[in-house]
Amino acid sequence: MSMSDPLGDMLTRIRNGQNARKSVVS
Repeated sequence: MSMSDPLGDMLTRIRNGQNARKSVVS
């Protein structure tokens, strides 16, 4: 993944946020 891709970076942050929420909830 290229660091110069804002869309990919945003999707990655959203995925990380969802994973973090799942970890905290469960």
